[in-house]
Amino acid sequence: MKYKSNNNIVYSCKYHVVFCPKYRRKVLNNSVDERLKELINNICQELHVDLIEMEVMPDHVHLLLEVD
Repeated sequence: MKYKSNNNIVYSCKYHVVFCPKYRRKVLNNSVDERLKELINNICQELHVDLIEMEVMPDHVHLLLEVD
């Protein structure tokens, strides 16, 4: 496990985020999942969040994020 440090602080802050469409319908397939991956990557870069892992299933999404 890697730790980050910043001005006398050592930390490792990770979030496991799971979200799904309403009624867990299988709408995240074909080109929708590719576009979603692009959007998530862009947002993570803008917010300076490390995207450790991402898995897009047809009815839900798993993200493992590391933040400052």
